Amino acid sequence: MIQKILIANRGEIAVRVMRTCKEMGIRTVAVYSEADRTSRHVSYADEAVCIGLASSRESYLNAEKIITAAKQFKADAIHPGYGFLSENAGFARRCKEEGIIFIGPSAESIEAMGDKISARRQMIKAKVPVVPGTSEDLKPRDLFRVCRRIGLPVIIKATAGGGGKGMRLVYEEKQLHEAYQAAKSEARASFGNDSIYIEKYIESPHHIEIQFLGDAHGNVIHLFDRECSVQRRHQKIVEESPSPFIDDKTRQAMGAIAVKAAKSVGYVGAGTIEFLVDGDMNFYFLEMNTRLQVEHPVTEEVLGVDLVKEQIHIANGKKLRLRQKHLHQRGHAIECRICAEDPENNFAPSPGIIRHIQTPEGIGVRVDSFIYDGYEIPVYYDSMLGKLIVWATSRIYALERMRRVLYEYKITGVKTNIDYLRRIMDTRDFVKGNYTTHFIEDNSKKLRESAANDNEIEDMAIIAAYIDHIVNSNDAPSSSPADNLPISRWRAFGKQKGVLRI
Repeated sequence: MIQKILIANRGEIAVRVMRTCKEMGIRTVAVYSEADRTSRHVSYADEAVCIGLASSRESYLNAEKIITAAKQFKADAIHPGYGFLSENAGFARRCKEEGIIFIGPSAESIEAMGDKISARRQMIKAKVPVVPGTSEDLKPRDLFRVCRRIGLPVIIKATAGGGGKGMRLVYEEKQLHEAYQAAKSEARASFGNDSIYIEKYIESPHHIEIQFLGDAHGNVIHLFDRECSVQRRHQKIVEESPSPFIDDKTRQAMGAIAVKAAKSVGYVGAGTIEFLVDGDMNFYFLEMNTRLQVEHPVTEEVLGVDLVKEQIHIANGKKLRLRQKHLHQRGHAIECRICAEDPENNFAPSPGIIRHIQTPEGIGVRVDSFIYDGYEIPVYYDSMLGKLIVWATSRIYALERMRRVLYEYKITGVKTNIDYLRRIMDTRDFVKGNYTTHFIEDNSKKLRESAANDNEIEDMAIIAAYIDHIVNSNDAPSSSPADNLPISRWRAFGKQKGVLRI
């Protein structure tokens, strides 16, 4: 049985995995870069070791350094979290060679689903519905023939890509060659692999994914759906479960297809099938994520299941403890990703020192994070500071709760997207649950106008705080020091915003 786990990651996911390990009585080893010496995951672990410089390539992406650390600290297993080496087949294979349990699928499963062309072929073979397109590296001579067969618009994609890189949308034939070359060049620069394929572009789809678990004994179950259509630059911002769009019949059909897809590659561990769903609820395979997803907490909240605990149980060679007939979605969960970025400056990253945090509390509230007062956000990694998750008995109650906790969540010293998320929660399309992957684009004007209104209101409040301070100062006895002035809410607000020193 696994007694010690090295977590080959950083930030909130490292802390989240460690929490489950502590509950299970499993010791933990943290790895960290020079830039992460003061990160919470380092102090939270039972043991910790520096594995390199700030650059990810010198630390969190250096497989040999991580394996050496695991052997040095006699870790039985490595949990990769998400990102970094979590979907690296070579890393999974090296762990196996060194006798270390990789808490994730086999290298073969990762390879089969990691390359998007390979994944499409595998899904077609398994009779899983896929978006019309190509299943081989696309050559320039085939561009027009393929596009005329499947019809415009199309989307050109990198086979090894993700996060919107190596991707170009084409509406007209005259754009094809330029888009093809641009996607190929970006793919080569980003992934070292310039293989390209093409798909029919589904207009205004929903991005819905199905979580699943598989064990080494051939058992696979699905854990229902997550709606992930609120995206900016192909990056998810808000997720919820269950989806407010699909009906139960479609939900069950998608779950059954996800189980079928996982079985077709002999999948062992936790994974996710991502689907595109059109307005008529036709759904198509998009990709398989062979790791834990960032948004896994919303599934945990509606099912009452600890997915990391199940991952460890499966890695121990045990059969699934969960049965499909016993699983039911209860209530509704929403997750917002909290990032250090400036929405008013094209979402530019906002590294720096966090001066103060006020974390929301109350029933049905969960914060997965790693930051603290005085923590300095490094410039080298993703800007996500954590995730704010709420659960309630219905979607409308969950929405009301999320509005409340976003109001309570205060982070000073750096810019964050908290106010932007609050505006999303008040946007008509989101409130109605009637939104697609074009939500941000369709509501960009409203979101910008709301931001301008928020800034104007804050400016007026700052002026009011200053006036209140002057009035109180003039009314105070001349012998009374400023610190003895009555504490008003305006004065407290002015001090918080840095316009008043006393």
